[in-house]
Amino acid sequence: MPIESPLIIGVDIGGSKVAAGVVDSSGQIRNSVRVAMNVENGAAGLAVVKTAIESVWDAAKLGGRMAGAIRGIGICAPGPLDPDGGVILNPPNLPCWRGFPLRDEISQAYGVTVRLDNDGNAAALAEALWGAGRGYRNVFYAAIGTGIGTGIIFDRRIYHGRTGAAGEGGHVSIDYRGPRCHCGKQGCIEVLASGPAIARRAAERIAGGRTSAILTQAGGNVEGITADMVGRAYAEGDSLAAEVLQETATFLSVWLGNIVDLIEPDVIVIGGGAAPLMKPFFQKIREQLPQWSINPGCQEIPIVSAHYGEQAGIAGAAALLLDTSSCA
Repeated sequence: MPIESPLIIGVDIGGSKVAAGVVDSSGQIRNSVRVAMNVENGAAGLAVVKTAIESVWDAAKLGGRMAGAIRGIGICAPGPLDPDGGVILNPPNLPCWRGFPLRDEISQAYGVTVRLDNDGNAAALAEALWGAGRGYRNVFYAAIGTGIGTGIIFDRRIYHGRTGAAGEGGHVSIDYRGPRCHCGKQGCIEVLASGPAIARRAAERIAGGRTSAILTQAGGNVEGITADMVGRAYAEGDSLAAEVLQETATFLSVWLGNIVDLIEPDVIVIGGGAAPLMKPFFQKIREQLPQWSINPGCQEIPIVSAHYGEQAGIAGAAALLLDTSSCA
């Protein structure tokens, strides 16, 4: 039986889940699985990752693919990590791993090439190679969700910086007197424009006496308000929801103005769970850019929705095997 074109297994590790899938050379995810992460200790966490890998590997063989068609395994995880050494350093939501040589552990277990990188970097690469950034040389990617993760792609390669820690755009501060981020800095874009930040600002205004359909959706519980509820209320014409999202768009405009002045990408790709919430405001963000960027061509840079949704990590992890700047 002839061996078909090589496939890559992409593994997306988070604090609560491990998702894995088989990805082909065009970026299509052929099959995938999602399992609960175990952060009790290093061995338990590693066992979950292996379970996810073996599940999709077996599915590839059952689908008629020979084991030899698996070219390698790409892994993305929250930082900080060392992509060059393949080591998980000390991510807050993966307490089971501190200085853990995950790349080498997986490579020894399966005998294939393994690469490891930050989840924001990986998703950015997938968008540049196969998604909304395809055809552009330089891509800035932002995932707006529980936090804000970013990745910078120059000439189809991840920009890692001197030590591999570059690309933490979510922790660029736009207000040194603003609320304190969990990273310790004040006024990071993450603490101002992420999903929880959107929910927090809406809740604060409702707690202060403002009326809104958002509270009805939360069953009268201010503490139960989520960004999704703000989005649904906005779609129904709720004025407070519109106010909060317009404010979020302004925060993003200030931030992206700085990004444009710093790296002048060819395209800005917005993904993450809260991206659909902000999509109606992309045009507003572009209109506001000249207030926050000195680049005369700032409005010429497209702001587009990411191609990959919740499986961006799987596609991104697989894309690491095609990135010549990633670690060997």
